[in-house]
Amino acid sequence: MAEAHQSNDQMRAAAVAATLEMRGPSRSLWMDGWYRLARNKAAIFGIIVIIFFILVAAFANFLAPYSPLQPHSGKDFLPPSFVKESTSGKLGSPEFFLGTDTLGRDVFSRLIYGSRVSMIVGLVPTIIVLLVGTTLGLISGYFGGLLDSILMRITDIVYAFPDLLFFIVVLIALRDTWIGNLFGGLFLLFVALAMVGWVGEARLVRGSVLSVKQNEYIEAARCIGAKDSRIMVKHILPNVLSPIIIVAAMSVPGFIISEAILGYLGLGIRPATNPQAFFITSWGDMLLDGQTAINAQPWMLLAPAICVALVVLAFTFVGDGLRDAFDPRMRGNS
Repeated sequence: MAEAHQSNDQMRAAAVAATLEMRGPSRSLWMDGWYRLARNKAAIFGIIVIIFFILVAAFANFLAPYSPLQPHSGKDFLPPSFVKESTSGKLGSPEFFLGTDTLGRDVFSRLIYGSRVSMIVGLVPTIIVLLVGTTLGLISGYFGGLLDSILMRITDIVYAFPDLLFFIVVLIALRDTWIGNLFGGLFLLFVALAMVGWVGEARLVRGSVLSVKQNEYIEAARCIGAKDSRIMVKHILPNVLSPIIIVAAMSVPGFIISEAILGYLGLGIRPATNPQAFFITSWGDMLLDGQTAINAQPWMLLAPAICVALVVLAFTFVGDGLRDAFDPRMRGNS
């Protein structure tokens, strides 16, 4: 009987080993998540679109056929080259793919340069929000008690402000100060977007830390004398990175849309006069210009609107893909 049991155990072990060998080496949570993300066609499409616009923004001075500030005398309000005749009776020119604006400036060149502001506005405030929100969330969730109560009440106060109204008030109040003149008003835009954007990140990180800090390995780290800062950075932060990455990807579209709205309201970056400047125009400014000339040159409005929609859609696809890839409930469906 003992020999029969031993033989059965050996057969089971051999079967398990064969199954594991067929499945291949097991993947970690991160590798498994990136594997699922790579299989998400919408997320891959979003990544390709984002990389494309980043490259356009980085090499705008090589890709733009003209300077975005260069006027072409007698060629104002030209329709796109693929439009035979506009409502004003003007013919499209092959020199200007998307036509010209009120001053005869090439719309296509301005569209290329406008990608710089929109991509920077999407990424830089997100980085600031991640640093502030993650730090406050870690401290609040880990230490708890009175410190947690104070930080969360501050978070509630900031959360009570309507985002867009807050942006408008800050930009109007400080637009003519030295802060509003830094980098053509871009610095003030970063600050305004980040001042209220960190709230959701802080709440999410705090909730994740509260669940992670009860695990046994955290108690073991405390028992061996690890400092609180080391526990938060080395043991807790890596285990809450997944939701942080997802929220970061989902935050970028909101900042891009906010910049476009503010530019449309005339509160975006200041108009540049130096053709060598890095930030000359934005898609929000182009939306404002296009709104005033929508009948004569509708592509002044449609072109930046389509670009904003594409970038926002791309980041949304990537955010949804990251959520599906790193959601533990999706692991069994891969």
